[in-house]
Amino acid sequence: MDCIFCKIIDGSIPSYTIYEDNLVKCFLDINPDVNGHTLIIPKKHFKDINDIDNDTLLHILDVTKKIKSLLEEKLNIDGLTLIQNNGDVQEVKHYHLHLKPYYNEKQQLKDVKEIYEILKKV
Repeated sequence: MDCIFCKIIDGSIPSYTIYEDNLVKCFLDINPDVNGHTLIIPKKHFKDINDIDNDTLLHILDVTKKIKSLLEEKLNIDGLTLIQNNGDVQEVKHYHLHLKPYYNEKQQLKDVKEIYEILKKV
């Protein structure tokens, strides 16, 4: 299978991973629309919303809450939009959820590595 997300999961493509467990991996989008733009992907390959099982989907939503808290704490976001595409609008055919932070004040787009350094600080 030639899936870019599967390659990120197996480590053959590097990522700015901010959270990982046995079911999911969360990493910063390499071409973000906004500071903190994060993707959550299941480690098992599911094509789309119709393919993924409910237990994994619920786990992704639980992890979304954790990432939202992290983004609020470290980046001072004012809101969060969740986007999940299917069909022709789904660029990568591996289920994924976009977490796009919202800021009340316009933010200058920072380098992904800089955002990663902010988020990984303990």
